[in-house]
Amino acid sequence: MKNRQRCQVALITGSIRGIGLEIASSFAQKGLRLVLTYYDWLDDLEGMRRKMDQAGADYRAVSVDLRRRDHAEKAVKTAIEEFGRIDILVNNIERGGWPVVHGQYTPEQWELEFHTTVTAKWHLFNAALPFLKRNRGATVINITSISGMIGRTGPAGLVFNDCYSLSNRAMGLLTEQWARMGAPEVRVNELVLGFFETRHGPGTRGWDILTREQREDILEHTLLRRMGRLEDIVKAVDFLVFDASFVTGTRLILDGGYSLGGEKVPPMPKGVVTPGESTFGGSKRPE
Repeated sequence: MKNRQRCQVALITGSIRGIGLEIASSFAQKGLRLVLTYYDWLDDLEGMRRKMDQAGADYRAVSVDLRRRDHAEKAVKTAIEEFGRIDILVNNIERGGWPVVHGQYTPEQWELEFHTTVTAKWHLFNAALPFLKRNRGATVINITSISGMIGRTGPAGLVFNDCYSLSNRAMGLLTEQWARMGAPEVRVNELVLGFFETRHGPGTRGWDILTREQREDILEHTLLRRMGRLEDIVKAVDFLVFDASFVTGTRLILDGGYSLGGEKVPPMPKGVVTPGESTFGGSKRPE
């Protein structure tokens, strides 16, 4: 397995910080060669380079606006020209504006959220698919949000906006479609994330705008009563890429039970049926 991994090439979007950078670091330590895309958060660029150097990564970083098809093609072209192949595509790029930060949508905010969260992934998948299909066992992971499942409801209603929610739900449909298009050579799955320390959580702009009670409501709604950690995501990505060889077109929900939380399970009541009564109602059927 290690020798096979050392031949593999992964293209990871949104790699300049947070989730994308942590996945890149994990892959680098396994010996994979990497193409890392970035666009904004340029203050973190030096930190990305330092982390990759510490991991001993063989990588190329490329600045692209993946909302543009030609930029998506540029990212794929970089992988092919530099390393000759693509085995793994981690579609990590997205954009979401918190209601408590941005308030009502402007047309520009709506366009930015949809095209970053959906169109960019669509461009990149279409550009990469012909090269992925050359390598049986290739895989694509679309990293999305539970906002696509729950929308702007409950404690998350201050965090997940309308366009962000519908965009993530759209990615569920595209994941299924792309799994059909990629088969049998390429597996395509969706990793659905809830509240994490660096995503929708304390490391995110807007978290401190929430009141203490609002933040506690989110944790109370999460069955495991904690935020997710970057290591949780890395383990899930490793499973989908390296171990789940018979899994495609599905989604892995990594949210600590948030999407199930809130509703309590009551204790089982004693019931009102007497020993002589049928459990189906009415009198007991005669012998």
